[in-house]
Amino acid sequence: MSETDKQAQPLRVALLGCGVVGTSVARLLTEHAGDLAARVGRPLQIVGVAVRRPDKNRSETGVDPALFTVDAEELVTRADVVIEVIGGIEPARSLILRAMKHGASVVTANKALLAEDGPRLYEAAQDCDVDLYYEGAVAGAIPLLRPLRESLAGDDVRRILGIVNGTTNYVLDKMDTTGASFGDAVDQAQALGYAEADPTADVEGFDAAAKAAILASLAFHTRVSARDVYREGITEVSAADISAAREMDCVVKLLAICELIPGNGSTDGNDTGHPGDGISVRVHPAMIPRSHPLAGVREAFNAVFVEAESAGQLMFYGRGAGGDPTASAVLGDVVAVARHRVVGGRGPGESTYAELPILPMGLAMTRYHIRLDVADRPGVLAQVALAFAEHNVSIETVRQQLLSPDPQTPGEGRASLVVVTHTASDAALSATVEALAHLSTVRAVTSVMRVEGE
Repeated sequence: MSETDKQAQPLRVALLGCGVVGTSVARLLTEHAGDLAARVGRPLQIVGVAVRRPDKNRSETGVDPALFTVDAEELVTRADVVIEVIGGIEPARSLILRAMKHGASVVTANKALLAEDGPRLYEAAQDCDVDLYYEGAVAGAIPLLRPLRESLAGDDVRRILGIVNGTTNYVLDKMDTTGASFGDAVDQAQALGYAEADPTADVEGFDAAAKAAILASLAFHTRVSARDVYREGITEVSAADISAAREMDCVVKLLAICELIPGNGSTDGNDTGHPGDGISVRVHPAMIPRSHPLAGVREAFNAVFVEAESAGQLMFYGRGAGGDPTASAVLGDVVAVARHRVVGGRGPGESTYAELPILPMGLAMTRYHIRLDVADRPGVLAQVALAFAEHNVSIETVRQQLLSPDPQTPGEGRASLVVVTHTASDAALSATVEALAHLSTVRAVTSVMRVEGE
């Protein structure tokens, strides 16, 4: 076959799934076929779209109805590039492995599968000499994973601080800007299509935890699964927490935090990493100063703040979800892996040489904002300060406000005591809060929230 004939021969593309993202991918592949062919060096031809209901009207995709099929297992055996946007663990995992076995490179947006069983997929791609790309799995349209995997490959990432779930960001933003309750804000998110009918994966932090695992794996050259990520959702965030943050000129965000903690991890003698270092990977709500770049991320947008040793501070911002934004990331990967099919070679695979230990949440270094309902009598502040000192936690600020007397305890005054700490281990801070709760002068620990971003 001549070189001209080779360039004219299409690369076969199979699409698994035709939901919101899949529909956008199919439409863009069709509408921009000429441009994509010019960028790849050969045309991209959709040879099939695997769906559960092939008879459904999908005219908006521009795909020939005859190409829709329920036989995904057969479809992946006759493609050069397989795009998986089904989601979930099975059958996505089996279909990806089958596609690789038959020589197809794979582009996926499946963060749950990558966070649970990424190593198996990476190994299969290596064994089959094909690509596995997944830019669309984290932060939608934002070019984030490839910069971590490739652009910063010569640097050392120290910390990643990010808003990676649009639903929770929308909910917290509405609670802050409009005074909406948590339930009302979730209802608004559902009405706009930002939240599923069952928002558990978003509001309980599961979605963000899967993305944090992927980010940490790339940033620290260590295998991190979703099971390794400490997770708290936003269901316990109250109007009082939002108000307390506002008083501190802060805002509450659900943050994915991946950071290198020097000198706390064990060492196995492998001198390719940082002996004694460990990594902390966590997802939880936190107050951040309104002066921080992440504080201004509104609505359902995503943003990720990366701190690297040489590059310094980098900010990635954009639409983190939706059909077209995610399809944009998917098609970027399709062009990359298709080029490799045309000119030869593969993209970078998994990098796990560092093998750093993943530290428990107790070793994470953070700050706390604590609100106490205390008796208004002499010596209370001294008792509270002693509890902090006994756990080696330093106090940054204390603010006291008198409260209305409690009818159930006539004659005794009440006060609200707000304490913000300096940085300490999460274990020490948690132990301090527990000790405070047992003081006779503390009526209740009414709010505890971490403070990040300073």
